[in-house]
Amino acid sequence: MHEEQHQTEICIVTYNVNGIRSAMNKGFTRWLENFNPDIVCIQETKAHREQVDTAIFEHLGYQHYWHSAQKKGYSGVAVLSKIKPINFWEGCGIREYDNEGRVLRMDFGTFSLVNTYFPSGSSGEERQAFKMQFLNDYLPLLESWKKTSPQLLVCGDFNICHKAIDIHDPVSNKNSSGFLPEERAWMDTYFERGMLDTFRLFNPQPHEYSWWTFRANARPRNKGWRIDYITASESMKENLLSSIIHQEVVHSDHCPVSVRVRI
Repeated sequence: MHEEQHQTEICIVTYNVNGIRSAMNKGFTRWLENFNPDIVCIQETKAHREQVDTAIFEHLGYQHYWHSAQKKGYSGVAVLSKIKPINFWEGCGIREYDNEGRVLRMDFGTFSLVNTYFPSGSSGEERQAFKMQFLNDYLPLLESWKKTSPQLLVCGDFNICHKAIDIHDPVSNKNSSGFLPEERAWMDTYFERGMLDTFRLFNPQPHEYSWWTFRANARPRNKGWRIDYITASESMKENLLSSIIHQEVVHSDHCPVSVRVRI
């Protein structure tokens, strides 16, 4: 008989903090200490590393990795991890996206992790076109990552609701950026490429959202969108244990999403 390989259960979080300094002022680090995830993928840091009091993260046992936009106070991703990666890569190798600090990739040996902040197209046609170009360029990147890392987790703010269940009002939003037919079709293709929507594996119920506009008292009324995902390659399915949207956590217009996984 083969001896079973020892496996560890870890918790991974994705969270668009809408400005890491702002979130820290609203209790983000206190939540981090209490919830104690192993890895946190952060989007929209809106900061460079030297602008943030990173000693707090180190005190909590996290190593931190950053990919910031060239423009100050804009976009940017970071990863806090209690597990030291074997390798990490800032960016995806495409300059126009890397200038905006949108992708961080890490190899942990038994699995790889990609943290991505997908562009928003809500500000107008130019950014919507940029978003669609990003989506088109992302699929070949996904294929290349899967070839080298069959056990792959891709998480972040996708800025797209996949299905009608993922948005509070699918009818009035059918022409809104983030719920356009071509964006939803891209999500279909993304999942057809062998990726799993980990939240929907465990949670088929409606009214589960991860982002609410600041307008019209949307969050207390739960008029939201589910645009933050942790996705996993199908080869990881048996090791996925649970996934939760933490709607009660308020440091941003988004909330954290977590997954527990055996590695």
